[in-house]
Amino acid sequence: MSPRMWRQNQRIFLILSVIFTGSCSDGWKMAVSPVVTASRGEDAVLSCSLTNSKQQQYSGKIHVKWFARESDSSPFFSCSVQNDSATQGLGDCSFSELKHSLTGDPRRGELSLLIRKVQLTDDGQYFCQVELDGKQRLTQKTQLLVPAEPQILSLVVVETPPASGSAPWRLQCEVEGNPLPKLVWLSASKLKLDDQGKTTESGRFRRIGEVPYLEGEELTCRAENSLGGAQRSYPPSQTLMITAVVCGLMGALLLLLLFIAGLVHCRRNRGERQKHRLQQAPVDTVYENVVKGHRVRASDPPADGHSEIQLVYSVVDSPPAHQLVSSSCPPEPVVLYSPVNVQQINRECHV
Repeated sequence: MSPRMWRQNQRIFLILSVIFTGSCSDGWKMAVSPVVTASRGEDAVLSCSLTNSKQQQYSGKIHVKWFARESDSSPFFSCSVQNDSATQGLGDCSFSELKHSLTGDPRRGELSLLIRKVQLTDDGQYFCQVELDGKQRLTQKTQLLVPAEPQILSLVVVETPPASGSAPWRLQCEVEGNPLPKLVWLSASKLKLDDQGKTTESGRFRRIGEVPYLEGEELTCRAENSLGGAQRSYPPSQTLMITAVVCGLMGALLLLLLFIAGLVHCRRNRGERQKHRLQQAPVDTVYENVVKGHRVRASDPPADGHSEIQLVYSVVDSPPAHQLVSSSCPPEPVVLYSPVNVQQINRECHV
């Protein structure tokens, strides 16, 4: 082996040792979590740390990079900071509210990456890399898993181009999930169709299936993976419509009950107020004597010394409608009380 080839092999071996062991000859070591799992919509932290017993003696720059899918691609996140305790702040390595940011201080060997609200597109391999003074470089690989149960994204009837020679209408179903779901077509009796049509992948986690469709036919698209399943039928089930009608009737009934309760409460309050006013009225108030047709006072003595005055009541018509416009309660008859000489009435009746 020639010296030139030997030197090339040494370089390759050094690069591989850095990538797979995450260490350099001068004592720098990098550690990452092999696999990180996060559900869709959650925040994920890809841990990555750098250690060296003589790190405090290093005063050069620490340049952090994160790569997705391939380590030789362009970094989607990078920042740098001077490894000097006198330096204030972290510059572009400081914590931010962006999609990606570091969770710690690279000067303390904290290179972990925060990914906010992960989606299926965030699933895959990531590479944590650090450069020291542009000379030493360490790289380690980690894996982010974003599992997701199947979802039916759409179920629609599409027209087939006339030149295709197939059925004029096809039912198209698009599903999503991680792992990539399997798509199955079912008949109205929930039996698997003999003709499962054709299936194509529209991405790493999406699949589209099509089957011939006849007008009035009921078919069900079902998606399955290791985490669960989902299905949808066409034409849409009447269950949702029935549920909406029932909810609407219940809402109307509730409003009616509230109205009746308010009406009862209003009438009760009015009765209490009227009773209170009568109790507060003075005893010598002038009343109309409905029997004799003349005015008397409740405090007047009996005519013959033995008569007894009692109060009787009469009903007066309700006030005009224009006076009730501002009232929220229905009108009630007004009761007027009048003093009556009972013995006088009895004597006249006998005559």
